[in-house]
Amino acid sequence: MAAAPVWSVDPRTGKQREQVAVEATAQEVDAAVRAAHAARDALADRAVRAAFLRGAATRLEKARDQLVEAADAETALGPLRLTGELARTCHQLRAFADIVDEGAFLDVVIDHPDDTATPPVPDLRRLKVPLGVVAVYSASNFPFAFSVPGGDTASALAAGCPVVVKAHPDHPALSELVAKVLRTAAAQHGLPGGVLGLVHGFEAGVELIGHPLVAAAGFTGSVRGGRALFDAAAARPVPIPFHGELGSLNPVVVTEAAATERAAAIGAGLAASMTLGVGQFCVKPGLVLVPSGAAGDGLVKSLTDAVSDTEAGVLLDHRMRDDFVAGVAERAQLPDVEAPVTPGAGSEHSVSAGFLTVPAGRLAATGEYDLLLEECFGPVTVVARYDDEDEVAAVLSRLPGNLTATAQLSGEEAAGRGRGAELLAELTPLAGRVLVNGWPTGVAVAPAQHHGGPYPATTSTSTSVGGTAIERWLRPVVYQNAPQALLPAELRDDNPLGLPRRFNGRLER
Repeated sequence: MAAAPVWSVDPRTGKQREQVAVEATAQEVDAAVRAAHAARDALADRAVRAAFLRGAATRLEKARDQLVEAADAETALGPLRLTGELARTCHQLRAFADIVDEGAFLDVVIDHPDDTATPPVPDLRRLKVPLGVVAVYSASNFPFAFSVPGGDTASALAAGCPVVVKAHPDHPALSELVAKVLRTAAAQHGLPGGVLGLVHGFEAGVELIGHPLVAAAGFTGSVRGGRALFDAAAARPVPIPFHGELGSLNPVVVTEAAATERAAAIGAGLAASMTLGVGQFCVKPGLVLVPSGAAGDGLVKSLTDAVSDTEAGVLLDHRMRDDFVAGVAERAQLPDVEAPVTPGAGSEHSVSAGFLTVPAGRLAATGEYDLLLEECFGPVTVVARYDDEDEVAAVLSRLPGNLTATAQLSGEEAAGRGRGAELLAELTPLAGRVLVNGWPTGVAVAPAQHHGGPYPATTSTSTSVGGTAIERWLRPVVYQNAPQALLPAELRDDNPLGLPRRFNGRLER
């Protein structure tokens, strides 16, 4: 039977644009993985890896106009947003090149023998080595930053791991274009094309997670899809690490003092955050705890005015549109749920932004309102009106893990007077990033960044953004009593590579 075609689709019309590929067969997946496996030695040289990452960023920038045009045709995200996302992606590639050059990620530790210790310490030398081939599952909502050239790919290549990407069906043409750019950059630095494989199709994704030469996987997508792959990774004869980002509600708590002090600003900020990118950000605030009474009323009015002025937008594909329309309708039908601005269908191909309100007490116990504690992908949020701090605590106690949690505090509370510190302590167990007086949309690429959180936000404790994302694709190895002549250069006493390291308990840079 002939392989199924892979079509590029215009989300603005729902019509097919062009056939760009065919779904990969099991044999083609095997060939891609084996080619990646064969490229491991070529990636071993850190200087080559760093040059490749910088070269990839430069070539992506040179192809910017073509890539942005292709991305917009398949995602409807708009040239301005996509140009910024591509710039972010290139910055991320260069940031990982700098990390590779510095070498601290190798975590070199050397302890000379100490017979006086109890028990005696032998000669021990540790560093981190790459795991092997990494499978990357692209996200729909970030066609650059979390797709073929995104953080999973960049960090894996920086670690010395070849990559096979499972392309997302919402932007297959762009995926092919970007893969070609990256392979050209690889060839420029003497690396084989197999260092970056690309496959299409649902079954190809299943084959990929089960391939015996795949050593780890990174995923960004839905809870259902990510959990299925996570379970498959664990059920292999040899289980592998699966770093999945699955779903997040990203709660926000507005204190009564904050609402009293700046209700209008908080309402406008919330509207901008929840509708950014037509609500298709993984860190969109999906649940907002707002006080009852006049202060909260002012915030809701500000939110109503701002969301009412938002134009209808196009989601990434029509399946997502249908799910959004059905999801908000089901939520709006619950008793005591109101819609000051009704979310739903904008037109045949678009959706309109809106929000729902509900008494916070309805969310405090298991029951029919549990649906409001699940992520709804698109431009909608749930505003839960609370009467006291006990209701806030009761709702927070029922939330699953999240990527972010936000506290909107008054000036006095932010200065340490009031319950600001107490609220942060309540939010910290819920998320990997806790914000004060900001909004979670927008994830800076910086060494201190953490983009992850308790399950189901992610399936591990790692981050997919920031310098420490590289740690997902490495494992430590210790050499004991190995002669200097046999050691890797990274572990020799004279430190010929000039690496930062901990030598006999002393940090050297």
